[in-house]
Amino acid sequence: MVETFVNPQEMKWATALSTRPSLEAAVNEVVDTAQARLGTSADIGFLFISATFASEYPRLLPLLKERLNLPALIGCGGGGIIGNPVAMVPGAEVPIHEIEDEPALCLCLGHLPGIAVKTFWLDEERLPDLDSPPQDWVDYIGVDPASQPDFVLIADPVTSKIKDLLQGFDFAYPTAVKVGGLASGGGGQRSNGLFCDDHYYEEGSVGVALSGPVQIKSVVAQGCRPVGPIFRVVEGQRNVILDIEPEVDEVGSDRGHKNTPLECLQELLQELTEEERELAQHSLFVGVAHSAFRFELGQGDFLIRNLVGIDPRGGAVAIGDRVRSGQRIQFHLRDGDTSTADLTDLLERYREAQSEQPVGALMFSCLGRGEDLYDRPNHDSSLFRRFLGDVPVSGFFCAGEIGPIGGSTYLHGYTAVFGIIAPA
Repeated sequence: MVETFVNPQEMKWATALSTRPSLEAAVNEVVDTAQARLGTSADIGFLFISATFASEYPRLLPLLKERLNLPALIGCGGGGIIGNPVAMVPGAEVPIHEIEDEPALCLCLGHLPGIAVKTFWLDEERLPDLDSPPQDWVDYIGVDPASQPDFVLIADPVTSKIKDLLQGFDFAYPTAVKVGGLASGGGGQRSNGLFCDDHYYEEGSVGVALSGPVQIKSVVAQGCRPVGPIFRVVEGQRNVILDIEPEVDEVGSDRGHKNTPLECLQELLQELTEEERELAQHSLFVGVAHSAFRFELGQGDFLIRNLVGIDPRGGAVAIGDRVRSGQRIQFHLRDGDTSTADLTDLLERYREAQSEQPVGALMFSCLGRGEDLYDRPNHDSSLFRRFLGDVPVSGFFCAGEIGPIGGSTYLHGYTAVFGIIAPA
């Protein structure tokens, strides 16, 4: 664990992305370029490496340390890597590249004067019980809540108890922003690459806490649009919805109770256009309202969860999360146009509301986005540049994305999460 304090000066951020197939050449290229772009000492580094280098993960940190001494660093392997490329035309705008399924290495350096930087690796065999008091979680994580930290978290997709971990973080640090993702291998392969300071890990979680006159602002784009009415869960067991009923309408009568979720879904499909019905064959999801108190619900008020199974006899549906009676749900569709509109709206709202110019950003994008969704490269990162300009960006394609919705932190899928670094 590393904790540093430096004198207040201007915050700076720089990233460099190399696509060299040789690990040594890629390390040399990103170190030289990132240091030149930063132009001063670095207080923190983020390191993202594509899964094509998986067999060489143990060599990465020793190679990096030969060229660069960083007081704090976290990173991981990913199925795709995101960053500002090393090859730039002098005076040209800085593009952001999303490299998928090819060799890539991205190094991000931050100069954060006056900021406390604390890295950590969490051995989740020692994870406190969810009924434990907040202090047990503080002792486990090792960051003082009084410092008002924000967090970046990266976890192994197989061994980490990520949902319990996020609940514990929210319990111990309720006002802190937490963003990040699950390491990924791409193509369904497992990636065991987690990096923290000088150490390489194959399991658990790594993270960094930033405290002081700095803030991490989040943009969480789930990329889905609601279709049909809002329903209320009448009966549910674990992740299975057994019975639902439509919400009562404005004049006090409902749309007619259906005995099973499958019946409600079948009726909804009949009301969709032919194009929407075709889309529903492979891109139908269930949104679960994250707030029990908000009466009016719209796009962005739901946590998007996979529809994982249907019982054709009993009419129940199973989703990728626990459900309980009284929750409100709505079916959602996902396609490239919807994802574009969703991210555009969120970035536009962020730009209008921001009071401080960002110095850098981290991007955590689902493996299901990228070229597979949009049929062209660099889509989400290009939208980011359109609204926020030449802010240095680094990140990776994740097996699950971490970000807040409605004041709580969740593990998402098919989502793009931006952690935007700015002076407080």
